[in-house]
Amino acid sequence: MTDLLTTANQVVAAQRRNAAWHLLRVSHWENGVRVQDTGSETNTDPTVFIVPPAFGQPITREDALPHADWLRERHAAGAALGSICTGAFILAETGLLDGRTVTTHWTFDQHMRDRFPKVRLDLDRMVVEDGDIITGGGAMSWVDVGLKLVDRYLGPDVMVETARMLLVDPPHREQRYYSGFAPNLTHGDTAVRKVQHWLQATGAKEVALPLLASEAGLEERTFLRRFKKATGLTTTDYIQRLRMTKARELLQFGKMTVDQIAWKVGYGDTSAFRKVFVKITGLTPAEYRRRFQV
Repeated sequence: MTDLLTTANQVVAAQRRNAAWHLLRVSHWENGVRVQDTGSETNTDPTVFIVPPAFGQPITREDALPHADWLRERHAAGAALGSICTGAFILAETGLLDGRTVTTHWTFDQHMRDRFPKVRLDLDRMVVEDGDIITGGGAMSWVDVGLKLVDRYLGPDVMVETARMLLVDPPHREQRYYSGFAPNLTHGDTAVRKVQHWLQATGAKEVALPLLASEAGLEERTFLRRFKKATGLTTTDYIQRLRMTKARELLQFGKMTVDQIAWKVGYGDTSAFRKVFVKITGLTPAEYRRRFQV
């Protein structure tokens, strides 16, 4: 990210046409102490603090609290805060994300919801800007967050030229292009888990409510309530995601037409299949195939 922001400074220096131009200054901090600086020396604190990610499981509450207290003080002094990937768990410990919309890596969806129920997650987006809070999804979303900061402080022209020089796309990607469907099977409801395994085995082609409820051995209303509680999804949403996972696999690794794939995953109406596919992945089937086909 430091290199990206330095490149933006080079773009500004090359484009300047008058004296009214400025450069970004980047500093690195560890445990509340400035350890490295680029640009002119000054005691002024940064305008934005970005928390980096850590690979593996998110930081524990006990380990996060010292950093969270310090970040909360910086925010109270007027700084904006940001995070990349699992860095959002440190920001969430400040309490400043309660009621705010943020993103993190999609695989930590339930972990974040369980630990911080007041935080609103939008895991489809790679970057979420919510005023003085900016969060990035996966570990490589630092590129998108960095370009968003360039756009914010140096303008869109500099941002686009910086992206061009670094051979990266401007920030418009979405996490849902890449995220898969990993159904929750550890919820403890044996009847619901039985239906989940049955749907997986049959490709979710037979989805009539009476059949699902019968497979679970429950009354229909009881089944719907318990399914939503256990999986976090309605049966319709769950089945759609299961079907689209198979469709993505066929688009990526096979040569079947879109019409054939729609029929294969349980849709007699191709237009309905396309609509659901776009809703879940953010791309049309043709766009998905062009981008990800092996």
